[in-house]
Amino acid sequence: MKYSLLFLFLLAACSKKSASGGGDQKPPDGSTSVCATQPSDVDSIQIFPADNSWNEDVSSAAVDTNSTQILSAYAGTGLHPDFGSGLWDGAPIGIPFVVVCGSQPKLPVVYRGNSYDDNYGDESDPGPYPIPLDAPIEGNGTGDAHVIAVDKDNGILYELYNASVNGDHWEASSGAIFHLNSDALRPDGWTSADAAGLPIFPGLARYDEVAGGTITHALRFTLAKNHVQPAHIAPARHDVSSTGGQYSLPFGAKIRLKASVDISTYPAEVQVILKAMKKYGLILADIGSDMYVSGAPDERWNNDDLSSLGKIKASDFEVIKFQ
Repeated sequence: MKYSLLFLFLLAACSKKSASGGGDQKPPDGSTSVCATQPSDVDSIQIFPADNSWNEDVSSAAVDTNSTQILSAYAGTGLHPDFGSGLWDGAPIGIPFVVVCGSQPKLPVVYRGNSYDDNYGDESDPGPYPIPLDAPIEGNGTGDAHVIAVDKDNGILYELYNASVNGDHWEASSGAIFHLNSDALRPDGWTSADAAGLPIFPGLARYDEVAGGTITHALRFTLAKNHVQPAHIAPARHDVSSTGGQYSLPFGAKIRLKASVDISTYPAEVQVILKAMKKYGLILADIGSDMYVSGAPDERWNNDDLSSLGKIKASDFEVIKFQ
């Protein structure tokens, strides 16, 4: 079973590091990016079609009849931004990604188990993947160790879980490839780099989109094992041996910040995040700490501002009807 890396939130920025990989002109040996890229390059890419579940406007969607009961077990728990600036335990805070060009050399991926998790190669997309060997690894290789690459020229997303570099290739517990112009889901029952069989990148809060004033997609969040049903609904494709009962959420379920919640006093960039939670909601994607919201690390995040998200409680949300 796969668990999210549970970063404690760092309120004061320390030594800072960028969210995601860019690159200069380098030799095309697969070790580095082969063309100049930057994180904001993904802002010009359509991340899945407009009708995709990640991009669905749920501001008027029906509320589940069991919404209050489902959220009651952690009603007082505040949102936790599992991303920020600076370092925690020597690693950037959040899930990083690298942007690559269509010319990026593809490298083999060997699926294996290790002391952290098992081998899910039979539910994974085979390599090679165009991920440079110096791509950032979540947690610098500890915990979930996600690795994400976005091919900006071909509109393809590559994601690895529990990944590491071994010589001239990548090793991982699982991997998934998503074509960003398609609504196609993974085979039912298959995992991905996420426990729910979902892509990770589309659910990350990214600084560039927040600075631009709008997030136009749902955000990824986690709940504790006892608050998650051992089940999944579309767009999720996979579930785990979680222990939640009738009044809990399956993977793929969405919650929405209530329209009545006043967000006018929050910092401007935090308001952008909260507006997205009202319009697009949060998608349950993995086991972790309750109400942890995923994002990409970036030296430009203001950790003090992000910490104000903790004032928003689970009771300020409502469950979108899924039964």
